[in-house]
Amino acid sequence: MTVRTSRRLPRVRASLAAAVAVGLGAGVLGALPAAAATGEPLAVQYRNGGSGSSQASPWLKVVNTGTTPISLDQVKLRYYFRSDSPFAAYRFACDWAVRGCANVTGTIGTINEPGAAADRYLEIGFTGGAGTLAPGADSGDLQLRVHRTDWQSMQQGDDYSFGATQTGYANWTKVTAGIAGVQVWGTAPTRPTVPGGQVLFDDLDYTGHADPALAAHGWNARAGGGGPGVAGATWAPENVTFAKQDGNSVMTLRTSTAGTAESTRHSEFHSQAMKFRNGTYAARVRFSDAPVTGPDGDHLVQSFFAINDLKAPNADDYSEYDFEYLPNGGWGETSNIFFTTSWETYGPEGSVNQYTTSRTSFAGWHDLVLTIDDSTIVYYVDGVEFSRHDARYLPERPMVIAFNQWLTDLAGQTGTEARTYEEQVDYVLHVKDQVLTPAQVATTVAGYRASGTSFTDTVPAS
Repeated sequence: MTVRTSRRLPRVRASLAAAVAVGLGAGVLGALPAAAATGEPLAVQYRNGGSGSSQASPWLKVVNTGTTPISLDQVKLRYYFRSDSPFAAYRFACDWAVRGCANVTGTIGTINEPGAAADRYLEIGFTGGAGTLAPGADSGDLQLRVHRTDWQSMQQGDDYSFGATQTGYANWTKVTAGIAGVQVWGTAPTRPTVPGGQVLFDDLDYTGHADPALAAHGWNARAGGGGPGVAGATWAPENVTFAKQDGNSVMTLRTSTAGTAESTRHSEFHSQAMKFRNGTYAARVRFSDAPVTGPDGDHLVQSFFAINDLKAPNADDYSEYDFEYLPNGGWGETSNIFFTTSWETYGPEGSVNQYTTSRTSFAGWHDLVLTIDDSTIVYYVDGVEFSRHDARYLPERPMVIAFNQWLTDLAGQTGTEARTYEEQVDYVLHVKDQVLTPAQVATTVAGYRASGTSFTDTVPAS
């Protein structure tokens, strides 16, 4: 990852723009009662045991912090996560355990509380063969996995018990433990609350680009010409579509070309009002590395950003904050690259911005969070801080919120065979003047969805 303050050329924006596997039933299991003050003391340690998106790898240890032995067959642990689809089924596997995988059991349970910060959990138990845990001793490694039965990707950024940066064992209160049915360690997830104050939340539940609710809710699918991107290309509102996916509404931005300006059709979706400044911006976005049809190679930009208008060349009250993925390079890059960029201005005298890059694939779904207060700009990807930019680049005026997908030029793929690319968006959130953590964003979105709220906007016009 590289952080730079540079004069990177602007994209001129004409718009405002050995496994023991157990098959699992998903039974609904009741919550453990809270521990009595004199309950047997123990602790649970956790580390993130794997990488990749196809499975979760919670590695655990149970530690006896008390003064009396604990029979492990009386101990239950719970690791909490959120299902990626209401219809998804999950399976548990024990790869290795000091006490023997044959002595470790795993069951997937469902949390029957709408709006809770997790809706599933993995419950780990032990047979009599696991033995007794002496005072001061630990169970040794429990190297565990959870995966979908269809082996589709697991999105772990919003999982309650997941710790992306937890690469060594440490006490972890987001995994609970009980002895003989009494909870003695950790904090179970609770029903989230939505933040007070002024909030925009949109679950993007529309019928299409011509749905009257789009305009009523303050959105616009861009039409016509202009930059950024290929000169002479068209911004096509019909390339912004909506459909159900895994029970939820998803917006798709489509870009198509046959290698000429006349055949190139970009897509953009943005708010009509320029009213967003400090606070939290969030969206769940799916980037892609390859076209859905036709040959690959075009210099494509897929983005989520906030921006206002440049009133004059190098005007000092211009602001722009970008998440941008270029799957095939561009802007002088020769392969995939991900940018977060905070802009001060641009024009004939040069571009002034600070940006951070990662030269790796970002294909797939990602939770993107941007926070702006009076001193700092912070970008998060999948719950982890990606970049932190300086106060010099703080916004002086309100902005619009936007998503777009476009080609920087026609030099990446010079053929004339038609091809089509897609970027998808699950939701968009802005909380005015409040800095939320990525976990708070996840619980906020869960709270709106649990209450059946697909849209709300209490952010006043500037």
